[in-house]
Amino acid sequence: EAQLVVSGGGLVETGGSLRLSCVASGFTFDDHAIGWFRLASGKGREGVSCISRHYGTTHYSDFVKGRFTISSDHAKNTIYLEMKNLLPEDTAIYSCAAVRWYGYACPEEYEYSYWSQGTRVAVSP
Repeated sequence: EAQLVVSGGGLVETGGSLRLSCVASGFTFDDHAIGWFRLASGKGREGVSCISRHYGTTHYSDFVKGRFTISSDHAKNTIYLEMKNLLPEDTAIYSCAAVRWYGYACPEEYEYSYWSQGTRVAVSP
């Protein structure tokens, strides 16, 4: 059974850093797109970043570009989201998602097949 498990959330001060991990079981990330999403209180879910393993390309939303980095560890079947210079507006529940994908750009949210549970990231002023 395909499963995604995310970890690494926590409470940090403004300007702090966290690294989230998304571990897959039951399938490998080869030829998949993996996306990071977040859901903040009072807002809809928004895409943060994604990686297309087929092309090795990465994409970021404008509000995290330059601060967040997505990366993969093939041996550990894990995708990371390194978050630096965190801001209070980054406070949200973060989750990862995956879909078999041969495209260059990120899939749309509805196209993802597997979703993880969420991990809470809280950034204090």
